[in-house]
Amino acid sequence: MGKSWILGFFLPFLLRHLTAAVSAIGVGGGVGVGVGIGVGNGGGGGGSVWVGGGINGPEPPGSSVPGLDRAYAALQAWKSAITDDPLRISDSWNGSNVCSYKGVFCGDAQDSTGPFVAGIDLNHANLRGTLVKELSLLTEMSLLHLNSNRFSGPIPDSLRDLSSLEELDLSNNQFSGSFPMVTLDMPSLIYLDLRFNSFSGALPEDLFNKKLDAIFLNNNQFSGEIPENLGNSPASVINLANNKLSGNIPFSFGFMGSKLKEILFLNNQLTGCIPEGVGIFTEMQVLDVSSNSFMGHLPDTLSCLQDIEVLNLAHNKLSGELPEVLCSLRSLMNLSVEYNFFSGFSQECSRLLVRNVGFDFSLNCIPGRDMQRPHPECSVIPGGSLNCLRIPTPKPLVCGSLGVISSSNRKIKPSSSSP
Repeated sequence: MGKSWILGFFLPFLLRHLTAAVSAIGVGGGVGVGVGIGVGNGGGGGGSVWVGGGINGPEPPGSSVPGLDRAYAALQAWKSAITDDPLRISDSWNGSNVCSYKGVFCGDAQDSTGPFVAGIDLNHANLRGTLVKELSLLTEMSLLHLNSNRFSGPIPDSLRDLSSLEELDLSNNQFSGSFPMVTLDMPSLIYLDLRFNSFSGALPEDLFNKKLDAIFLNNNQFSGEIPENLGNSPASVINLANNKLSGNIPFSFGFMGSKLKEILFLNNQLTGCIPEGVGIFTEMQVLDVSSNSFMGHLPDTLSCLQDIEVLNLAHNKLSGELPEVLCSLRSLMNLSVEYNFFSGFSQECSRLLVRNVGFDFSLNCIPGRDMQRPHPECSVIPGGSLNCLRIPTPKPLVCGSLGVISSSNRKIKPSSSSP
């Protein structure tokens, strides 16, 4: 999708940790379990580079290294809860030298405390089993990647003791039940990936108060309304796609800060208007609200999205004319508005094809254009009486410079202000 959040956040983060680990003691030389970086919208999560331990690590630490003694206890307890291991990953989990275990890598505190388990990467290991409460003993671990396994059962409440954990990837497993609230008690967490599981129920309000930079919840069974404080989130990427969320997009979404780069609402059961404030303060590059039931006109503030590359409004019940300012967005690479009730677009929109911008306007109600809806379908426009709130704005609209009071009565700073 063009400029990606991963270049600005995820890759530097991993390189920083890996460089620190390698320079400290050197990671064991075996074959790592994680395979590459994967941050697309399909196929489960990812977001890992090779960090596996090896079979030629340092000598066993012995009882003089209490951190590794705790890690040994935790990993042996976890090994006993793994019921199927077709790749025989856990065969190397023998002996007290946990730094030699496959999928485990160690760092060195460079003080009297000695080495410690800095992370576990078991991505694509195809393990079946459960998580155990003893994993809370790995208090110095900064990342836990378990993408593409068959783990199930509860997320132990004891994992709130993982005070150093910054990345948690549980994607593409068999977890179920309500949102794992313990993840919101992890004080250092900045990357949360729960996608491609069977979690259900409501999203907690505290999710968007936490200082997470990446929130991946897509392809679950979450339902109910999106919490009103969505706009509080400082995340750069939020993916809520392919759930059963209903109701309106919260008003506060229109006034999220400039850190937000990508947000995906597609394939839910959302209704109402696209919030009028969208784009005023953000520097979004990807906005996807497709396959919902949004109605009414497009907000004028979409013209503020000067960094937008992918804008997907398809498969809704939107109407009116596509505004010229929307088709003039300088960074636009793909504009999808098919299967709505739009009645026309300007000459500037016609130029998108000349600009080599992907532009799909089929199955609308645009006179004189091919591949439109049959006339009877266009005689009654859905949501024709819907009153989408319009915020009084200067003409021409001055983006990123409006002080607005949100529904929570807090003043929203313009994007040019410091957080």
